[in-house]
Amino acid sequence: MILGIGTDLANIDRIAGVLARFGDRFRHRVFTPVELARARRRPDEAATLAKRWAAKEACSKALGTGLAMGIAWKDMAVTNLPGGQPQMTLTGWAADRMQALTPAGHRPVVHVTLTDDHPWAQAFVVIEALPDDRGT
Repeated sequence: MILGIGTDLANIDRIAGVLARFGDRFRHRVFTPVELARARRRPDEAATLAKRWAAKEACSKALGTGLAMGIAWKDMAVTNLPGGQPQMTLTGWAADRMQALTPAGHRPVVHVTLTDDHPWAQAFVVIEALPDDRGT
């Protein structure tokens, strides 16, 4: 069953401007060390971070809160599987909120997809509850 859906569209040029203005202060407030390391390896740091910004916004919407109610930016982190597929990991209050949304006997799964076409970066997040039959 679907627990939540969120989407966000971020302007890459806006993120580049924030990076130019606030630099590491912005980077370290919003992004995890893993996210920052990936962005440093990419040809366009701003595009990479804009996609992750959009994913965090989309995830907060899928959780039904937006970026209110105690969710911290770093409570939502985008990493990539070896083949490049993005995945979202939730910690802190975001993880607590996801567990509160998940019905008994189910486990949550977060699906995320990212794309960019300058000047836009977009993310979709779907939070799904699957029957938890791992122990049977």
